Amino acid sequence: MNKKVLMQGNKVIAEAAIRAGCRFYAGYPITPQNEIPEYMAENLRKIEGGTFIQSESEIAAIHMVIGASAAGARAMTSSSSPGISLKQEGISSMAACELPGVIVNMMRGGPGLGNIRPSQGDYFQATRGGGHGDYRTIVLAPATAQELADLTMEAFDLADKYRGPVIMLADGMMGQMMEPVVFRTPRPRNYHDDFIMKGAEEGKSKIIRGLILDPLDMEEHNWKLDRKYKLISQTETRHELYKADDADIIIVAYGTAARIAKGAIKRLQDSGLKVGLFRPITLWPFPERELRELAERVEDFLVFEMSTGQMLEDVRLALQGYAKISFHGRPGGIVPTPAELANVIVRHCDERCKDI
Repeated sequence: MNKKVLMQGNKVIAEAAIRAGCRFYAGYPITPQNEIPEYMAENLRKIEGGTFIQSESEIAAIHMVIGASAAGARAMTSSSSPGISLKQEGISSMAACELPGVIVNMMRGGPGLGNIRPSQGDYFQATRGGGHGDYRTIVLAPATAQELADLTMEAFDLADKYRGPVIMLADGMMGQMMEPVVFRTPRPRNYHDDFIMKGAEEGKSKIIRGLILDPLDMEEHNWKLDRKYKLISQTETRHELYKADDADIIIVAYGTAARIAKGAIKRLQDSGLKVGLFRPITLWPFPERELRELAERVEDFLVFEMSTGQMLEDVRLALQGYAKISFHGRPGGIVPTPAELANVIVRHCDERCKDI
């Protein structure tokens, strides 16, 4: 039986990555995720084949991950918001070359250098590709330390399965919190040797490239990627429902904001208000079908984010005018309390009653 341990969120990610078979890490220091490279520096080198590199920049780090991935290693990098911006060219290249890898973003306040407070302002960057070209990345949004462990392991499996980058999108609060976690036994790696560059020997040379100068070849490559993204959209959505069975209003929130929403809902449970939570776990692909099914019996949705409203657009696209959608957000590193959100929900319900 696996033992329960108390760990800081950033260290949970690093330990889960090592247990999942990550043998190459490259990164550059930036708050509030520095415990990840620190943990990898201390522990990855103790494992046979493990390599840690503190690169000269975030740009260098992501391209080192590209090289390690091409050579067949399970590879990871991590950073926080402005550092992830610098990695975007490399992430686009990974998608073009169909190379697996895990990118962790512990979000902080922005735009620009912003501050080191937790935020959710990088939703657009993560779910819309972030770099240039027609590509998508799977985006996983944990909300607990246990999910930091489980989804980190799953991120490596999904990266291998679909041969592309997977983003773990969390925030500084989640990275610094301490919670108990049980590390599950990772699944054996399933990644075909045909995708690994290890020398042609007597066989045919392998070529991994993102530069495709013939536009017809480039078009076909894009359609190939598009078919893969459609398959991911059909098969890899994940979400959580909380107290939604008889709810009259549904809060839509992810990550730390979803934790705050659960606290607000608990505060309201004796008030007579029927409030539930829909929490996307995959931000891309967004679980739009599952959210739309809720709109068959719920007409009122409140989107709550630690931003000015980015996931709000995906909620609107999913519900397509079939329900009333409101929004409450706090950007720039402000973390609302459950009491604040509970008051917002009460005022929202009072306004709704006036309209009936």
